[in-house]
Amino acid sequence: MNSILKIYSIQLFRIIAAILLFASIASAGTTTITETQVPVPGVVTMVDLGAKKCIPCKMMAPILEELEKEYKDRAAIVFIDVWVNPDAGKKFGIRAIPTQIFYDAEGNEVLRHEGFFDKAGIVAELQKLGVQ
Repeated sequence: MNSILKIYSIQLFRIIAAILLFASIASAGTTTITETQVPVPGVVTMVDLGAKKCIPCKMMAPILEELEKEYKDRAAIVFIDVWVNPDAGKKFGIRAIPTQIFYDAEGNEVLRHEGFFDKAGIVAELQKLGVQ
């Protein structure tokens, strides 16, 4: 009987942990999606590969949130946490975080930038790709 309670306790703990993880991702602000969805089909995409706990990434978080709101339905602004999704770092060939990759609407990579990228610089790149 004691072992059955232990098993249920472990399962309950896992369920609670999964709910908390989902809640933290859902409240993050910027879109957090998997690397298989990047680039977003048919739309200019900027993906920021970083980590929620890295200092320059934290500095970029409010910028990405603003850009996601400002460019809603015109461009995809995506964040992927490579500490949570380590395969993404390998898939995208990341050498440093944060790294921003810009894709045109056809899904071609057109620019890669490593390190902090200010809002004006990101906006300029989006405009070069035809996003108004």
